Amino acid sequence: MRASHILILIFMLAAAACRKGFVGINTDPNLITGSQINFNYLFTNAELITSGNSEGNGFEDWRNNLIYSACMIQHLSSTVSYWDGDKYLFNGTYNSAYWDENYPNSVAYITEVMHHAQGDSTLSNLYQECRIFRAFMFQRMTDMYGDCPYSQAGQGYISGITAPRYDRQQDIYMDILHELQDAARALDPSKGNTIGAADLLYNGTPVSWRKFAYSEMLRVAMRMSRVDPATAAQWAQTAVSGGVFQDNSDNAVLSHQNVATTPVVNGNGLILLGNDPNGYRLNMTFVNYLRRTKDPRLPYLATVCANPALAADKGDTAAAHQLGQPGGYDPPDNGGAYDLTFAPNWPGDQNRYSVVNRYTYARLDAPTFFLTAGETGLLLAEAAQRGWISGDPAAYYRTAVQQAMSQLSLQNNAGPAGAVIDAWLAVHPYDPAKGLQLINEQYWIAGFMDEHECFANWRRSGYPLLTPVNYPGNVTGGTIPRRFTYPQSEASSNPANYNEAVGRLPGGDKMTSRVWWDAQ
Repeated sequence: MRASHILILIFMLAAAACRKGFVGINTDPNLITGSQINFNYLFTNAELITSGNSEGNGFEDWRNNLIYSACMIQHLSSTVSYWDGDKYLFNGTYNSAYWDENYPNSVAYITEVMHHAQGDSTLSNLYQECRIFRAFMFQRMTDMYGDCPYSQAGQGYISGITAPRYDRQQDIYMDILHELQDAARALDPSKGNTIGAADLLYNGTPVSWRKFAYSEMLRVAMRMSRVDPATAAQWAQTAVSGGVFQDNSDNAVLSHQNVATTPVVNGNGLILLGNDPNGYRLNMTFVNYLRRTKDPRLPYLATVCANPALAADKGDTAAAHQLGQPGGYDPPDNGGAYDLTFAPNWPGDQNRYSVVNRYTYARLDAPTFFLTAGETGLLLAEAAQRGWISGDPAAYYRTAVQQAMSQLSLQNNAGPAGAVIDAWLAVHPYDPAKGLQLINEQYWIAGFMDEHECFANWRRSGYPLLTPVNYPGNVTGGTIPRRFTYPQSEASSNPANYNEAVGRLPGGDKMTSRVWWDAQ
């Protein structure tokens, strides 16, 4: 655990004061000025908030990552009424949670650090690292919502722009790619590391940030595989030439601490173990896939608890006992047509269904994975399968699966042994005839609990093949949603830019509208 975590709680209070200082600087001489701000800790805060627990209550992780994305991608299911993603119901506040928490916080912070560091040769590496992390932040944002504020985002305290325009997603993507390339090239290990332990990902190490930049570039490129394959291929080649992740020591992973309900804890873990431990179950689609393929990760992803509401009940992790709950049902014994007791193979007790493993992912101190070698390797396999880069897709695939499975060692020293992984791969080799399906099914597993990314990659690739539910009152006509909707407040606070962006969306600001790269 990095020493900077000790300072997080103090910093969170200081950061709030800093932001008030930016607003009132011309009227109140007692407020904090820019010269008094530790910009390293603004960078810390941007990383920490992006991990999904900005308010110390798991707000955006709870809503966008778990309630919506995890259920829509069929990692989780729920019979609880407010878990709207299970049944494709609409909740405007939940849809906009990530936007609402990140634009005024992490986006503003990273923008302020960049403004501070730009042009200062002693802060050159910090500036480039900000550009890389900002690119990552905005890929996630635009993948979730489509067109969004980008070029003018976070400028409220710097330029007075409080109603930013919405950039087109295609333009955002092109700029992200160039930002990643320029920043990676400009990183210089011979220059000073001015951020050190305040960088929760890489301790400010330029070489590590360069690998992150090129691996993120590959992810961005592959997201364009359907809408612009020629450009996607070009940037995939650039990423490989620059040098992407090679093993799990390269992973962009943020460690957390078990410190009550603060932003220091893992937001997913806080919800799954503390705030809503009985609100969900693992989805039948996910568990059945792992069981059918005899995936050795199953006992590290799932557990069956006698009483999931009790955090101390760690449950039974034996693979043979794991059972997934189907989506689209109401609580058992409520008497309605969608009563869970009417589901196929009802086990007689809802607690027979699995929840997320409480030794690994459902922990307050579980790490957050932003980008991994396993995911990167799977994208390399797909790029090779498409003929965009050199190399054997089967070799890329094998290495990537090994890395994705062994990555569990970072989850409380869990995961299958190397010999077990090799034995599984021997029985489940790469098949070029269904290569894209195999690759993206593995991506679906490798990204477990990074549900934003899993939702985006499913929309892009079409895999895994999911059967939607058609619960009464859903807002999608019984199809899996394709995006999140904008904050409802934008219609009044930023009407001209909001209306222009909505006019560009096919079908308008709806969960069924498709973003630019999600071409049919």
